[in-house]
Amino acid sequence: MSTETHRAIETVWRIEAPRLIAGLAGLVRDVGVAEELAQDALVAALEQWPGEGVPRNPGAWLMTTAKRRAVDRIRRDETYRRKLEEVGRGLAEHVPDVAALVAEDDGIGDDRLRLVFVACHPVLSAEARVALTLRLLGGLTTGEIARAFLVPEPTVAQRISRAKKALAAARVPFEVPRGDELAARLSSVLEVVYLIFNEGYSATAGDDWMRPQLCADALRLGRVLARLTPREPEVHGLVALMEIQASRAGARTGPGGEPILLADQNRARWDRLLIRRGLAALERAEALGGAGPYVLQAAIAACHARAWRFEDTDWRRIAGLYERLAEAMPSPVVELNRAVAVSMAFGPEAGLALLDQLTALPALRNYHLLPSVRGDLLSRLGRTDEARAEFERAASLTRNERERTLLVSRAAACG
Repeated sequence: MSTETHRAIETVWRIEAPRLIAGLAGLVRDVGVAEELAQDALVAALEQWPGEGVPRNPGAWLMTTAKRRAVDRIRRDETYRRKLEEVGRGLAEHVPDVAALVAEDDGIGDDRLRLVFVACHPVLSAEARVALTLRLLGGLTTGEIARAFLVPEPTVAQRISRAKKALAAARVPFEVPRGDELAARLSSVLEVVYLIFNEGYSATAGDDWMRPQLCADALRLGRVLARLTPREPEVHGLVALMEIQASRAGARTGPGGEPILLADQNRARWDRLLIRRGLAALERAEALGGAGPYVLQAAIAACHARAWRFEDTDWRRIAGLYERLAEAMPSPVVELNRAVAVSMAFGPEAGLALLDQLTALPALRNYHLLPSVRGDLLSRLGRTDEARAEFERAASLTRNERERTLLVSRAAACG
């Protein structure tokens, strides 16, 4: 297989896998079986596309192939006749209309939105809900999910496997919940959507600094959730946060795909439409009395969006918002970000004092951003030898090649 074909298949799979699994889960009512069918379709693509070429509509090809495999599977089941009608009468006799196979409803009936709520069912632990949804809808590997959670990869793999079995055993309906059940499951859904967005915004592994398709998928799901739950301030807060962060996408990488840090970004390249949408969503959230974690994070992002230059950023307000966020959502990563804000508002010594309190925390022991931030503060204090060591350690911990290159260059600049 040529390298070009292999990359094409890999790209198609990254984009189409969540849609494929969600559509199949709606048919077979089992997310584990749906993922198996999708992978069967991928194997078929790996076998056929190198010789036949990548089809004009690869997503439709994969869905058609997977549905045929579903029919074959159902034929082996004692409930063949009833289930065959769900997959599509006559599917075995002719090729389905590809437009119908991949048509998407951008409203509440969206298969992927249903799949999010299935994966976030109370029968699963909170950790399993997030891991499973990232796997099925985000298209992330277990390694990437483990990185997002700061936990060992085998732990994530075990969570996903058990989650699929638990959903199948509980016969969880493939639908968006209503009423009290919707509210109870919403926080898990928001967490999942934001983790998907974050993986697209700053990829944990691979050769690319960003994976824009994941950001787009998360934004789309967030907007659908906002239409579904118009009185929920945290939903609007999450949408505001994602809109504002997504506005920076065009300025976050250079011509060669290299990362550009916030302080060095050309803010003229920030998408003002996305910023306006984000600020409007934040206004709606605050009007509804929102003061939860996503509303606070959106307010922090808004401080950056309103500053036309990096020097104009209201760091004192950001530091205060991070203090409130730390109270609402205690987390080592929040404290790490608060230390950065404090260093910008009150000087690197103040930030370093907070940062040094985090170095012994197990959750941050192998988190590359801790030494990266520490290197930055030490560099600002003129402690270049210590800063270089921290940047080198951060470079050894990250699994993103673009980020590693940036950290190595920062270490060299301290020499």
